[in-house]
Amino acid sequence: MALVPKKQRSLPGGVLLIVLCLLSFVLMTVWTKEGDNGVLHRTKAGIEVIVMPLQTAGSVVFTPVRAIGDMFNNNSTDAQTVDDLRKQNEEFRSQLIRMEEYKQENERLSLLFDLKDAYNLEAVGARVISSHSDSWQRIITINKGSAAGLEVGMPVMSANGLIGQIDSVSPFSAQVRLIVDKDSGVSAFLQSSRVEGIVSGSVDGVLYLDFIPLNVPVQPGDTVITSGAGGVYPKGIPIGEVATVTHNPSDTYQTITIQTFTRVSSYEEVLVIVGNEAEVSLQPDATPLSDMGGQR
Repeated sequence: MALVPKKQRSLPGGVLLIVLCLLSFVLMTVWTKEGDNGVLHRTKAGIEVIVMPLQTAGSVVFTPVRAIGDMFNNNSTDAQTVDDLRKQNEEFRSQLIRMEEYKQENERLSLLFDLKDAYNLEAVGARVISSHSDSWQRIITINKGSAAGLEVGMPVMSANGLIGQIDSVSPFSAQVRLIVDKDSGVSAFLQSSRVEGIVSGSVDGVLYLDFIPLNVPVQPGDTVITSGAGGVYPKGIPIGEVATVTHNPSDTYQTITIQTFTRVSSYEEVLVIVGNEAEVSLQPDATPLSDMGGQR
């Protein structure tokens, strides 16, 4: 006859919970009462010695796994936000460019208005909106016209000196013939010797100072300014400086070329002198335009 195993008896759940609670209480009491050399403290230290290498090994194994998981999470986040970040970056770049343009424009306008105040000029500010340059004519167009009081013949200046004269005008724009144009001519003299000549343009855009006798000392770097003769241009406006001086033994006059203080390509804002010669007062102690900044 087969033997039937006896059924194992187990403690009811409630009794087991009470036993575990009592055991925990006893262990906590013993842990508190005993010192660092007690049985429970030594047992805990021994278990830590055994478990620590396993924890370290587990950390080494799972750290790359966590890093890969973080990488996928970050890539997922970047994929969702990369377009927004790119748009923000482009917007910030555009704002920075606009701010730099405003800053440079403000600096140029400040130079012009300082010039107007320093020389006590009755003038109107205008912006260059187009330019035309070829072998026949060198002209720029500005955004002010007869509606702003501009008339044909009025002198036009940059922050560094004379650039031309209004050649034609409409209600809201005007064309300025530059002094380097072949049909341009300005009465001028050398600032150092006060000898007068005529500044004229040429087909190739070179500016000349004509009718200076051979016995007049002229050096590269000498400043050339308007003489005021003829009543078209106020006296004392800088035009440029002597670039080269040559002559032949048979010549009556020296051949003098002039470098203007400002390149045509850098004209952005200008001043139009709207007063006539009697109304415009150039103070003799005013700061020279060539010392007020701007580019060569």
